[in-house]
This record gives sequence, structure tokens and C-alpha cells, in this order.
Amino acid sequence: MLFFTVVVVVKKWSIPCPLPINSTLSLSLNTSECTAQLFVISSKSAYAVPTMAFSFLCHTAVLPIYCELHRPTKRRMQRVTNVSIFLSFVVYLISALFGYLTFYSHVGSELLLAYNTYLPLDILVMSVRLAILLAVLLTVPLIHFPARKAVLMLCRGEREFSWLSHTLSCFFILTLVLLLAIFVPDIKNVFGVVGSTTSTCLLFVYPGMFFLRISSEPIRSFNSVGAVFLLVIGLVVGVLSLSVIIVSWVQGP
Repeated sequence: MLFFTVVVVVKKWSIPCPLPINSTLSLSLNTSECTAQLFVISSKSAYAVPTMAFSFLCHTAVLPIYCELHRPTKRRMQRVTNVSIFLSFVVYLISALFGYLTFYSHVGSELLLAYNTYLPLDILVMSVRLAILLAVLLTVPLIHFPARKAVLMLCRGEREFSWLSHTLSCFFILTLVLLLAIFVPDIKNVFGVVGSTTSTCLLFVYPGMFFLRISSEPIRSFNSVGAVFLLVIGLVVGVLSLSVIIVSWVQGP
């Protein structure tokens, strides 16, 4: 991801603005297109918060990382979490900022595809695509393990290990992922739906509900008010984003 960020920053000065017209695009050479806007509210905004929530959904890696720590403790794990999420935030912020400052209103949901349009066969862009491909391939087993475990626990409970169930659950999950990759036309749809349902719940709703469930503090205390705020924000963002996404699907492009 760091390599991707560096390439995005470097390529900011390789693509002129206004964007050039080529055989595949018919864009007007309007200098107003090169003016950055701080906020743009549209139907696409419904994908923004769910996608950001999905980006920081790293709970599946917590237990494996904790087990790999030297003398693991809650404080050391919290320190690792804070540093890693902060670094991820910085990398995501720089990539998104320079990606937007390169294409402005024509920035797409898949940034690498936009570079292919204006810089075909660029060595750096192709290297980034290869690096991301390898990163995704190496990340799949890390995400697949808790997913398979959840499916087996849901279907079999605490029964003894079975190679048949193990194989069938692996086949089911990998087949589902493959079908999504083939038939979903835009990855923002996956990030939007998963982010507005699962991610917002895990980042906002569940922590708030869990704290209110186990806490003995009065409802008007600072921590309880914060938990209620997380709960309300998660529900509002999740329901609103998912509703707008579904409406945009129905209305079409």
C-alpha cells in the first residue's frame, strides 16, 4: 500500500489538467474542472462512509497478531493497534487526496483503472497492480480462516473436526468470492453494501451496545452518552447509506 501511495503522489504531475481527450473519452477542456471542492454531496456520497468503515475493518487480524507478539499484553496490543491504524489512516488519506487532485470530478471508484486510461502500459502503474494482486492473494488466507470458522460454528456448532465440512466450507466461501469478483461490475458496490451493514455495525453499533450492556454507569455519564452516540450514528449511517445505494441501483446509471 505504501508503494501505491508513492506512485499516486508521483503520477499527480504526469497527468495534465484539464484531462486530455482521447479516443475513449469525450471530456471538455474546462479549466474549472481543475478546481478542488472540499465537499461534494451526491448519491455517490452514500458510498463514502461505508467504504471508509470497511477500510478500517481489521478485527479479524487482531487475534493472530496478538498471538505473534513477544510477551503479549493488552497494553502492547493496544499500542500496536493504535500505531497500525494511524499509519493506515495516513496512507489512505494521502492516496485519496492525491488521487482526487489528479482526476478531480472524473475520479473513479477504482483509481488504478483511471490511470490505465491516461497512462496505458505505464511501468509504475502496472507494478502497483501486480503488488496489490500479490497482497490480496496473501491476505485471503488471513481473512478466510475466521470466515470458515464462523461458517462451521454456525452450521456444526461444537462438533468434532470433519474434513468434509472443512472442504465444503472452503469451497462455498471461495466460490462466493469468485462469483462476486466476476459478476459485480464495480467494487464500490461491494464496499458500499458490506460497509453500510457489517462495517458500520462492527465499528459503531456493536461497541455501543456492548458497553451499555456490561456497564453499570448511569445513562447520563460521559461514557454512556458516548456509547449511545456511537449506536445512533452507526444505525443512521448504515440505514441511510444502504437505502441510497439500493435506490441508485434501482434508478440505474
